[in-house]
Amino acid sequence: MFMGEFQHSIDEKGRMIIPAKFRDLLGTSFVVTRGLDQCLFVYPLQEWEVLEQKLKALPLMKSDARAFTRFFFSGATECEWDKQGRVNLPANLRQYAKLEKDCVVLGVSNRVEIWSKDTWEQYFQQSEDTFNEIAEKLVDFDF
Repeated sequence: MFMGEFQHSIDEKGRMIIPAKFRDLLGTSFVVTRGLDQCLFVYPLQEWEVLEQKLKALPLMKSDARAFTRFFFSGATECEWDKQGRVNLPANLRQYAKLEKDCVVLGVSNRVEIWSKDTWEQYFQQSEDTFNEIAEKLVDFDF
């Protein structure tokens, strides 16, 4: 399981170090794609395969299902670590998530998320203000 919050930076070539404990769980090859809320999602291959099967099961005749599947798969790329333990994030994904220098790497159960520091701070502030309301809504899910 992935958990925790870490501050990192991305270099001018788009390379970024991911925390060692996350690298171990991600394995030598993993998938990076556009995430929700303007961050990147990073999945170990086995988690990606589970997600892929769920997305394949969405009804092709529903425009929302087609749009979401396009969004998710068109940004996906399989990545590997370089010798220094860095991942080279493609330019289109860096642009989507507004990754320039300071980044935040989050462990979120079955995936890693990569956020620009500014975007994460804004998101966290907004979410923190409504955390109790969100928690009340989740009570219906036996949380």
